[in-house]
Amino acid sequence: MTNYDAIDFSPIMDLTEGEVVTHSPVRDVRLPSGKVLALITLDNGRDHTRPNTLGPATLTELGETLAGLRARAAAGEIAAVGITGKQYILAAGADLSDISRVGSRDNARLIAQLGHKVLGSLSTLGVPSFAFVNGLALGGGVEIALNSTYRTVDASAAALALPEVFLGIIPGWGGAYLLPNLIGIENALEVVISNPLKQNRMLKPQQAFELGMMDAIFPAANFLEDSLRWADAVLGGKKVERKNEPGKIERLTKWPIAIKMARGMLESKIGTVPRSPYAALDLLDKAKSGTREEGFAREDEALADLVTGDQFAASMYAFDLVQKRAKRPVGAPDKTLAKKVTKVGIIGAGLMASQFALLFVRKLQVPVLITDLDQARVDKGVAYIHDEIGKLEAKGRLDADSANKLRGLVTGTTDKSLYADCDFVIEAVFEEVGVKQAVFGEIEKIVAEDAILATNTSSLSVEEIGSKLAHPERLVGFHFFNPVAVMPLIEIVKTPATTDAALSTAFVVAKGLGKNAVLTADAPGFVVNRLLAKVMGEAARAVYEGTPVADVEKAFGPLGLPMGPFQLIDLVGWKVAAHVQDTMVHAFPDRFYANENFHALADLAEVVEKDKGGRVTGFTKAADKLVKQAAGSTPTPAAEILRRVQDGLAHEIRLMLDEGVVPEVEDIDLCLILGAGWPFIDGGASPYLDREGASERVFGATFHTPVIRGIANA
Repeated sequence: MTNYDAIDFSPIMDLTEGEVVTHSPVRDVRLPSGKVLALITLDNGRDHTRPNTLGPATLTELGETLAGLRARAAAGEIAAVGITGKQYILAAGADLSDISRVGSRDNARLIAQLGHKVLGSLSTLGVPSFAFVNGLALGGGVEIALNSTYRTVDASAAALALPEVFLGIIPGWGGAYLLPNLIGIENALEVVISNPLKQNRMLKPQQAFELGMMDAIFPAANFLEDSLRWADAVLGGKKVERKNEPGKIERLTKWPIAIKMARGMLESKIGTVPRSPYAALDLLDKAKSGTREEGFAREDEALADLVTGDQFAASMYAFDLVQKRAKRPVGAPDKTLAKKVTKVGIIGAGLMASQFALLFVRKLQVPVLITDLDQARVDKGVAYIHDEIGKLEAKGRLDADSANKLRGLVTGTTDKSLYADCDFVIEAVFEEVGVKQAVFGEIEKIVAEDAILATNTSSLSVEEIGSKLAHPERLVGFHFFNPVAVMPLIEIVKTPATTDAALSTAFVVAKGLGKNAVLTADAPGFVVNRLLAKVMGEAARAVYEGTPVADVEKAFGPLGLPMGPFQLIDLVGWKVAAHVQDTMVHAFPDRFYANENFHALADLAEVVEKDKGGRVTGFTKAADKLVKQAAGSTPTPAAEILRRVQDGLAHEIRLMLDEGVVPEVEDIDLCLILGAGWPFIDGGASPYLDREGASERVFGATFHTPVIRGIANA
């Protein structure tokens, strides 16, 4: 058992320089029964845009506060302790900037141990402790609640989550032990592992309450008053039922089965490269027995291992890109230059166009017009949009009035003259230059001179698309990623003619849609598709050399992508993939691979077979027959396939930087993280390629100096 009181924490006090300290003032609250509850309010003195965080100085102060309250409890002065946060926020967890500069494994362990010492003391005060979760609670914020005796939550709280696995670490202040023992193993697996791996999914307060993470939920209007009244009732003997708390039978039977199934799911979905999900799984497994102290000690060691590793260092690089660089796009003109958008036009009414329309109407809440060649297609598109709005209403994400308002804002027609008062018109038509030129040529004669035109092309030249326009300066590339509602990236493409007003409007619209925008030059494939085409091309090359498709998928495993190359091709569509490969080969014939046989595959109804986890296991019989007509008979070793794709990516990224496709390598990594789901634990492509030696092999240097590595490998 670790004696946290005997540990010298002075080595990590150096990390407090520059820390925005979250203070823990206390006030006594007399409850209706006459009992006194000492209420701590965590507050860093900043507004809600700067959440409370838990750095070493904050934890030390909170520890001193709790020690004082323990003494008051022993003296009989207080009957309970409560802890809540400033308006809208309990705490957003540990101060990650502190953790990322710990300097050694011993210091990393001290960070874990300090959290356990302080938060763990919430359960050893001599009186019950109550966490009143009044707002955002992430990581250590949730662990404050878990270490408390009882918990309430504000029904309007922004989100609750244990996101550590997403960042390459584990819940290290009690979460991995306390949560499964509170809500059961299956629920804990969802919160600790599954949700972080689903693009860092958060819990709404009602979900947290239903899972059993919270004992009571109250409306925002009187949250604190209701919580205090509830706490008084609990102190008076009110029984708190926890229906998901695991019993002996769950620990003996359900627990090991759930862990085994989760391990299989992880191996199928993400492979074995990511460390943190498996470390979390082991901690959750061992939490079924033993003491809290033993559980905390295991978390101390696991966190120390992960914090000093490469994957956490890369995750912190990625986190900084998403939290800072993505919010201040490089090259975006002054937003005051943007044209106000009061009506949006969408050329096309197919699935992609309908997804655009749904996103624009939901986020911008302005009239949206869709058109197509015939009324039947238009009606189908409008029906899809109305149906999706209905689904949101059924899920409670829209009330009836809001849903009806959104439906009323969407109109469909074959009469293109109605584009006349649109400020922003985007096409979603077939990926062919001539088709796009034709539709824009027709629309340009209808819209106002200052209306902005946008193309959603995935790889064609925006400049060529606009070459027949009377005003090509109003055209921008506005490239979404599938699925449109989910993927957070838009590549905004500037041609030599594009005005700052058009560009500014595009950035303002992207932000209004809730997307992150990255500015790119008008180069084939822009950023994401150019690099994914390299990945897919190398996969195709290996197959046509004679390598079984399942072996190719496995060879790409160390890249850490969310899916293998052929699984990705199957998702985006074989025709689309074939077209992108052709575009890239046409632009760079010496560097990209395509095969005419690919087009024959694209004509098939089904090309690949998959397992239950969605992983590609082989070609269908029809596809296998087609491939064998064009493939060689010499399988390529996995190591060679991986090296080819690593070196190819390093070469392509270096060329893109030299060509000025984006200003810096950070923009390429940001695009890959947001647009291709490249994992945080890689930090995008460039830190991974540096660590794997591909950068040195290809151009004799590295993208980052020093290379982004963990303390253990620096």
